[in-house]
Amino acid sequence: MADWGFETRQIHAGTAPDPTTGARAVPIYQTTAYVFRDTDHAAALFGLGELGNIYTRIMNPTQDAFEQRVAALEG
Repeated sequence: MADWGFETRQIHAGTAPDPTTGARAVPIYQTTAYVFRDTDHAAALFGLGELGNIYTRIMNPTQDAFEQRVAALEG
């Protein structure tokens, strides 16, 4: 990514092609809730001890890709 131009980073930064489908674009995740492995996993996420999705208004994979893309553009 270091040699990508600004215009290319606007479109592709913060993501990688899906290894299973080969899709280049980030899918739009329309879920509102996520599954936790167990109560310890939920506690770690809500306590911010582990990064992960809790509730879509707080964070979701689509939003994460957008945030990474903006960060790449800001340098």
